[in-house]
Amino acid sequence: MKIHFIGIGGIGISALAKFMAGEGHAISGSDMRQSEITDELALKYGAKITIPHHPDAVEGADMVIHSAAVRKNNPEYLRAKELGIPLYARKEALKFILEKKRVYAVGGAHGKSTTSAMLAELLPEANAVIGAISKTFHSNVRTAPNDAVVFEADESDASFLNANPYMAIVTNVEPEHMEYYEYDLARFYGAYEKFLSLAKVRVINAEDPFLADLKMEAIRLYPGRDIANIDYTLIDGVPHTRFELKDLGAFEVFGMGEHIALDAALAILAALHEGRDLETVRADLRRYKGIKKRFDIIENRENWIVVDDYGHHPTEIKATMEALKAYAAMRGFSKIRAIWQPHKYSRTIDNLPGFVDCFEGVDELVILPIWAAGEVEVPVDLKGAFAGYDLTMASRVTKEGGAVKVLDERGQELRRFDEGLVVAFGAGDITYQIRGLK
Repeated sequence: MKIHFIGIGGIGISALAKFMAGEGHAISGSDMRQSEITDELALKYGAKITIPHHPDAVEGADMVIHSAAVRKNNPEYLRAKELGIPLYARKEALKFILEKKRVYAVGGAHGKSTTSAMLAELLPEANAVIGAISKTFHSNVRTAPNDAVVFEADESDASFLNANPYMAIVTNVEPEHMEYYEYDLARFYGAYEKFLSLAKVRVINAEDPFLADLKMEAIRLYPGRDIANIDYTLIDGVPHTRFELKDLGAFEVFGMGEHIALDAALAILAALHEGRDLETVRADLRRYKGIKKRFDIIENRENWIVVDDYGHHPTEIKATMEALKAYAAMRGFSKIRAIWQPHKYSRTIDNLPGFVDCFEGVDELVILPIWAAGEVEVPVDLKGAFAGYDLTMASRVTKEGGAVKVLDERGQELRRFDEGLVVAFGAGDITYQIRGLK
């Protein structure tokens, strides 16, 4: 088939496009702007990319799949309807894309990208469709000539209910994306329960309050009891976590923090259930190199480290901050400077007290404008809320000439960081800013 993807530059929709290309389909797509993702799709997968959206882009397509961010007044959406081309949201397309697959679906509020990437490492013959770029296979997709798929399952729009899970691995369940669930906790938790009920095999963090009460058969991990002797080490200046799991011995994995040990433990238990040899699993886990934008060390010098992290919820940022403090101490750094680009007005407002608390311990905090992600702008007094911090309100940052520069709306330099540990948090374009690419 010829399949056109509207919004193909998104991490989720691009993954489907690459996967469908691996299945033998011809793909094309469009987005508002060119990016690393659109370049890869054109060069590696032969996709015809249209920038920006244009109604002619859907001509000749047998099917059109669009991201959740695409609105019904999009010119390509309207043209596809006019031509009678079958039109599916990404969420609906999952039903037939994954229908006949053996899906290892990884869900949870936090850690699902990391756990998915780790599990892909431990099931090396499987396809992988994850929500981040694996540093092992340098993509968010790995294709293989079989029906096994490690799949990062998204709860933000309840699309995980269409993932056809053979195995459901759940890291944790915390209310998030509540605007989709109309702030109805029963509906939110009910979606997770339905997701878990669809799977034949379940691997869960049994110390999570919701998962602890789950009345279904499951492989249960009790981190406080089953994970022991967590320790951190540097290998070539890069952080690794060592831990012991149940009676299975010691494991070593890229990354730092108790949450890394938890994610790895869930992946290990899932792989062992599928018959993987224990020593092979232990060795494969050591080869895991992490994923892009998760504790992603993009500058690693003796006196200066820059970390890019996707954390955009207080729980995620707090966990990363704890790991950063340990990492800074191991490297001999006394100061941590954080740059935060809040993601979505709804998330920022719903979790504002948590955001204020999670940056505890930073020596300086830079806050950038909220990344709207399509939401309508709402006034939020971030300057007032974070008045207790050594705070700089800025327009953007860039990395240039061996320094991270903090800039105002006129491009004037407000602060310059060229030593110590600097971390950037956010799910918007902060990842390009901190790399000096925007």
